[in-house]
Amino acid sequence: MSNSNESGLSDNSLGAIAYLTIIPALFFLAIAPYNRKSYVRFHAWQSLILNILALFIWWVLGCLAAFAVFHGLTALLILEWVRIVFIAAVALLWIWCIVSALNGKLLKLPCIGAWCERQANR
Repeated sequence: MSNSNESGLSDNSLGAIAYLTIIPALFFLAIAPYNRKSYVRFHAWQSLILNILALFIWWVLGCLAAFAVFHGLTALLILEWVRIVFIAAVALLWIWCIVSALNGKLLKLPCIGAWCERQANR
């Protein structure tokens, strides 16, 4: 997986870069020669879906916290702790994905990994 591209970066590096934000993931999916490499495409798709799901769940938890204000301080504090634990788990998952991509491993996340692999091999 560590073949060097025209840019001088290996596929492993490109796969890890795809996880940094949504922007490199979209770039790697749209621009040749990156969108021709299934390894880079897989990590770009997985990064994109992971970020979208994390943002959506974060938004839902924020909306629930806004409604929890009306149910007392305890409900609000519990939801804020859930949000903190959630963002910490996403951060650890994000780091795990970056390290796996750098090591040339195809870490398929539950629920989204198989779909991302199908998209990468199209």
